[in-house]
Amino acid sequence: MSTTSSSTTNESNATGPVYRIPPYYYIHVLDQNTNITRLETGPKTFIKQDNEMVTVGPEKMIIIPPLHYCIVESPVIRNEEGEVEFDENGQAKLVHAEIDIRLTQPDQTPFPLYPGEILRQPVTALTVVPANSALRLKAILDFENSHKEQRRAGDEWMFEGPATYIPRKEVNVEQQIQATIIGPNQAIRLYAKKELIDRSGQHRVTGEEWLIKKTGAYLPLAYETVVSVQNAYALTEKKALHLRALKTFIDDFDKQRLSGEEWLVTHVDTETHILNIYEELVAVVDAITLNSRQYCIILDPVIDGKPQLGRKVDILWDIIKRSVK
Repeated sequence: MSTTSSSTTNESNATGPVYRIPPYYYIHVLDQNTNITRLETGPKTFIKQDNEMVTVGPEKMIIIPPLHYCIVESPVIRNEEGEVEFDENGQAKLVHAEIDIRLTQPDQTPFPLYPGEILRQPVTALTVVPANSALRLKAILDFENSHKEQRRAGDEWMFEGPATYIPRKEVNVEQQIQATIIGPNQAIRLYAKKELIDRSGQHRVTGEEWLIKKTGAYLPLAYETVVSVQNAYALTEKKALHLRALKTFIDDFDKQRLSGEEWLVTHVDTETHILNIYEELVAVVDAITLNSRQYCIILDPVIDGKPQLGRKVDILWDIIKRSVK
């Protein structure tokens, strides 16, 4: 049992067989004839008999202030009226290996530990979850919450702030998660650890990845992992992106791209571009500038979006000039 009384307290309240128990203190008394330990609470003067031994105390009762809690292991059994139940020998009945999370009561009445009860966690402040953060919770036992939702052992979910988290014996707090801030021309890449329905209502399968581009704070769900924050590429008349498709998909411009296909995204398409999940950046391409005395030859040109393998195209400066205009 967890006890923290000092020797000076015991000496000042115990003189031989006489124990002076102050208000809101208690002792445990062992009857050596029956081997039963009972609880005695103050204020009282307790006279110890020859067959009795004080095993604990005087100990101060536990007081739980507002917004605090403690955890008691092997708690006593109480009836519907809240009274402690005893067996035929006068020993308080315990729920062995169980835990009881005790919160502050309206009257904040102090309470003692009965023989066999263990203070597993002392009085601790409740966890206050601020805005844009959450606790990732995991069920260790099957239970039904206050909203009549059935939770199975192993389930995970988020407790989002701002709020005060009230612990339960069936739930473990795995970690506290902060929201990821998505700025302009940014996106976050998410990964599904398990099949889920995301915040937009879309079904995601295990291992799937997708982008969130909406500006603001994003708090991932329990089965979502933030892979990275992606920044957009700024495109100009002299800069374009050379991309390759990792699989067949529909791009941001509603064009179907086949697996392995390559193409350019220019300023004509968009001012900025964030790579899609299935897009790979091959290179950032700079425009080729020709003057009136120069020309270039392009091998395997792309015409109408299709590569013309084996062909050559001569590009003259005046053609480029007219196309730019």
